[in-house]
Amino acid sequence: MAKRNATAAIIGAGDYIGAEIAKKFAAEGFTIFAGRRNGDKLAPLVNEVQAAGGTIFARSLDARKEEEITAFLNDADKKAPLEVCIFNVGANVNFPILETTERVFRKVWEMACYSGFLAGREAARLMLPRGQGNIFFTGATASLRGGRGYAAFASAKFGLRAVAQAMARELGPKNIHVAHLIIDSGVDTEWVRQRRIEAHGPDALKDPDALMPPASVANAYWQLYQQPRSAWTFEMEIRPFKEPW
Repeated sequence: MAKRNATAAIIGAGDYIGAEIAKKFAAEGFTIFAGRRNGDKLAPLVNEVQAAGGTIFARSLDARKEEEITAFLNDADKKAPLEVCIFNVGANVNFPILETTERVFRKVWEMACYSGFLAGREAARLMLPRGQGNIFFTGATASLRGGRGYAAFASAKFGLRAVAQAMARELGPKNIHVAHLIIDSGVDTEWVRQRRIEAHGPDALKDPDALMPPASVANAYWQLYQQPRSAWTFEMEIRPFKEPW
């Protein structure tokens, strides 16, 4: 593994997508800075990355807190120049509109939209003086259309997409690649599997091509990172070939 003098920060380094992103970029020689709520849950990821010869630092992080995002990215940049920042916070909830409380709506917006703004702004603050960098945001089907029961989640994801688009227009001419990745599929996680079994029974998991493997998401981010600036993508949609759209 060839080491790079560069850091990739993953905000929302959960057990599935975030972990696979961390492993992919670590395998490509990046120093990894991984943050999530309850940072002690990052121990298995740290062990796996280190066992493979990678370098990783794990932190507890509440992405809704401005001071925590600022400190997290500043510390990442001190290890090696921050070259990639990936915002991967979820907040997927489903409630009928009359059961969507003010607290639920506000918390989902804080997690999926407001914290993305904080992450993108603070990453840009570090990257602009060097005149290069990559800021990527994880989107969803809900980034493009609101579904039944998804008023809170879709509005937050719509907002995150708008933040990313505005940043891309502003920062692209300054050599900062901003991209928004839409995952138009259920991702193969324990939570999604359980929901599908509850909704459709055990046969819902028979088809291995019905869910998006988390490693495929990580590979999509790697493809975005590798793009030359003569052909940057702002928005990429990915889905398994069995997913209708």
